Amino acid sequence: MAEPSVLQAAMTGACPRCGARTVFAGWVRFADRCRSCGQDFASFNVGDGAAAILILVVGAIVTVGALVLDAASEPPFWVHLVWIPVATVLTVGGLRITKAWLLAQAYRHRARDGRLAE
Repeated sequence: MAEPSVLQAAMTGACPRCGARTVFAGWVRFADRCRSCGQDFASFNVGDGAAAILILVVGAIVTVGALVLDAASEPPFWVHLVWIPVATVLTVGGLRITKAWLLAQAYRHRARDGRLAE
């Protein structure tokens, strides 16, 4: 199989080497390695980059949405509880996409943990 594009790998959770959909072992937890080609996903340090990006993006979407809804119709306070599941869905869905994108970028650019020359 040919390597998928970074966008394809991010949207489908595909292995950046072979394109098999094996990056995740859970909702947002990486598998240790690709079940198809054996690519070691543990060697990539995605870190908290995905969460940091999502805090800004999802926070902005929810805040603007709540302000627009409040200004447009002045609903009772309890109506704003709708933003809790919206933020949850955006965060979990976004984490999968963002983490897979960061892993694909790290693979594509051969990024590894820094090491001091000995």
